Amino acid sequence: MHQTDFHYTQKELPAGLKKFGSIIFILGLILALVAFYVDKERAIFNYLILYSMLISIGLGSLFLIALEYVAGADWSVPFRRIPEFLSGILPLLFVLVIPLLIFNHDLFHWTHKEAVEKDVILKGKEPYLNITFFIVRAFAFIAVWVIFYLILAKNSSKQDATKDQNLTRKNIKFSAIFIPIFAITITFTSIDWLMSLEPHWFSTIFGVYYFAGTVIASLAAVTLIVVFLKEKGYYQPWITDDHLYSFGALLFAFVNFWAYIAFSQYLLIWYANLPEETFWFLTRWEGSWSIVSILLIIVHFIVPYAVLLSQPAKMNPKKLKFISIWLLFAHLLDIYWLVMPNMTEMKSGYHFSWIDFVFPFLGIGFVMLVLSFFGKNKNLLPIGDPKLKRGLNFHL
Repeated sequence: MHQTDFHYTQKELPAGLKKFGSIIFILGLILALVAFYVDKERAIFNYLILYSMLISIGLGSLFLIALEYVAGADWSVPFRRIPEFLSGILPLLFVLVIPLLIFNHDLFHWTHKEAVEKDVILKGKEPYLNITFFIVRAFAFIAVWVIFYLILAKNSSKQDATKDQNLTRKNIKFSAIFIPIFAITITFTSIDWLMSLEPHWFSTIFGVYYFAGTVIASLAAVTLIVVFLKEKGYYQPWITDDHLYSFGALLFAFVNFWAYIAFSQYLLIWYANLPEETFWFLTRWEGSWSIVSILLIIVHFIVPYAVLLSQPAKMNPKKLKFISIWLLFAHLLDIYWLVMPNMTEMKSGYHFSWIDFVFPFLGIGFVMLVLSFFGKNKNLLPIGDPKLKRGLNFHL
């Protein structure tokens, strides 16, 4: 396609997105409230899984935006609005975090003062693991993410009208500042919300592990939405197999990266054989949790690796849709594997409950509503970006 062929007409996102999103969200919210009434502890642990998943999609999408600006990528420019819409999750975290702070006593062992007084390790970590500092960190990290989200998204939208190339240069500078801040904040976020569920455990690679899963989840969400919209005619005739291949190749790369980090963490802890590290994995390799651990390896690595290995698969819309949904489930399973064995009644093994299915259902409706709200009356293509036409003309 030549640059002169480009003519964009604004189209709203499918009307069914808001309708079905509302139905799923309301139904999920009702079931979630029932879950809190029936089993508060299991409900709040599942809510933490949902919250961590939403951070992965929202913050991961903001990272993808910043990465595009810093790397100077062309191919991803036509799709940048999708991660911009998904990053709209971030301001809502100010509200979504409140239930976790209210029920922190049910989640975190280190919030029990009597336990801290009797435990030398918890006492030593008290300057960091205390409620006041924890709450400050939670809101401070969200505030930092929201500031960068507002700056990058506002400049991108403003450029549609002004065509001002200086806005791209500004976003490159802000993205360069954001990425190291992102690395620090996502590390401490993973430590606070996931790793501190078992405050006696030590791992210096856990932040990178959560980062790898975060990028996979956000990239899978963006890929799924792009392929879906392409099939609905929103990106026709501009998007080619070369664009789809780039999504498939990135997914394949980060699937391998996640596996490398996961194996590295396990191997180093296994080789060192230190009791303060190995007990965490031993819990997940005993009883019914061993089945979940094996399932995680298959779901999060072996299947997506096999599906995405060939070049044709990386540009096949049906396979990309399938593997995107699969990887979103894989990341959800990963977080479930990290969180649930820390629950008192689940330490000895997995016990089925319908509550585990409620919060993912709620999350799907929530993300659909976020997409509908932030995508309303906005261009699906950043038509003012100076690199847009190069992105549309992209060829491998």
